[in-house]
Amino acid sequence: MSMDQVFKALADASRRQLLDRLHQRNGQTLGELCEDLAMSRQAVTKHLALLEAAALVTTVRRGREKLHYLNPVPIHEIYERWIGKYERDSVAALGRLKQRLEERQDE
Repeated sequence: MSMDQVFKALADASRRQLLDRLHQRNGQTLGELCEDLAMSRQAVTKHLALLEAAALVTTVRRGREKLHYLNPVPIHEIYERWIGKYERDSVAALGRLKQRLEERQDE
């Protein structure tokens, strides 16, 4: 799995919608995922294949059913690399600012 695949998979609104549906209720069949969507079963299947290739969705066979599960690890890795490190700097800067302001109050 490459981060490029994850970004490509997340770039499409329909795929994000499928991930949201799995986040709400994990372990759905293709039929369940297709319910109330303005997409054909074939389109949903293609989107799921891209999500699986990006490791955002994993599947488990249960008899004749194939259950789809959200895998949040790639999203967490994006957070850690692209968001978390910037957020940490901001939080540290706010902590230093708070400390300086408190020191001024004590003077």
